[in-house]
Amino acid sequence: MKCIVNGKVLLKDKMAEGVAIVFDEKIEKIIPTDEINLSDYEVIDAQGKFVSPGLVDMHIHGYLGADVSDGDVEGLKLMAKGILENGVTSWCPTTMTVSKAEIETAFDCVRTLKNCDGYYGARILGVNSEGPFINPAKKGAQAEEHILKPDADFVKKHADIIKLFTVAPEVDGATECIKQVKADTDVLISMGHTNATFEDAVTGVENGVRHATHLFNAMTALSHRSPGVVGAALSNDKVSCELIADTFHVDKGLFGLLAKIKGDKLCLITDCIRAGGMPDGDYTLGGQPVHKEGIKCLMPDGTIAGSVLKLNEAVYNLYTNSELELYEAVKCASLNPAAAMGADDEIGSLEEGKNADIIIADDKFNVVMTILDGEIVYRGK
Repeated sequence: MKCIVNGKVLLKDKMAEGVAIVFDEKIEKIIPTDEINLSDYEVIDAQGKFVSPGLVDMHIHGYLGADVSDGDVEGLKLMAKGILENGVTSWCPTTMTVSKAEIETAFDCVRTLKNCDGYYGARILGVNSEGPFINPAKKGAQAEEHILKPDADFVKKHADIIKLFTVAPEVDGATECIKQVKADTDVLISMGHTNATFEDAVTGVENGVRHATHLFNAMTALSHRSPGVVGAALSNDKVSCELIADTFHVDKGLFGLLAKIKGDKLCLITDCIRAGGMPDGDYTLGGQPVHKEGIKCLMPDGTIAGSVLKLNEAVYNLYTNSELELYEAVKCASLNPAAAMGADDEIGSLEEGKNADIIIADDKFNVVMTILDGEIVYRGK
């Protein structure tokens, strides 16, 4: 049995000091430090740093040169291990709009890794299938030749591994697809890469859409006479919203406003691509060329193509550009995405009975230790 002491513990509703977290594979108890005998435990001294729940990245395509859509188990392992250093303990490997055969190969690879013995790396919750059921008018960095008509049977066929998928609610066949997936599965339905009107988006929500893919990006904007998908997502309490908080995809001046409007429905994501954790230079995304320079990833025509954001950086960016307390910013990258996907009974917050997924981070939220299922899986240098 292990015990973390001397930390600023970020609970879901406050920051607590003078408490100890006792855990094995699960969190056994969180109690005042002076009420336990430390000699009974393997003690981890947080040295005054922040103790946080492990982060949950529900939208990440690649990292360290690997890409989920490559359909390569070794690449997935590289990603899963690498993101532990960013405090991510649970994730959804995210596919692109590539060919149907490539998507299914990627699904099979995620299945293989998720179900294998001795797997080392952040916990796989399931696949985030971003496309191929999108609108070509808002394809962004997605390959138009692989865009397909929404197909509920495809989603249902792979519902064992798909945790969420993106659909443009206005395209032909989308309404029936949304209705069927909502009725027959537990898959989270997200609207994104969409040219929908406000009314189209509202209809999508009425039929089962409960999430918005990277809010503001690749969707109709908010205007006072045409609220668009952004307006529909912000105004409906049923809809959780992703935010790429790298300060490039969305201006940091909006971070605090989004947090006030969406509250527990705001979910930080990275939308990271294979260029993440790599030097500046030329890479690919969904088979298309991308150039990385600093925090920007652009296609030759200037289209934004994913990010190189780390989720712990997203937390810090939200915290420093809003009025949120740090524990509230952390929730946007832990409990909120876990709840959106129906996984908050086991992960997302430091509570008795939940998985012992814990990170220790410094004042700038750089991760110095990651604990997964009670085992130390990363120690910072």
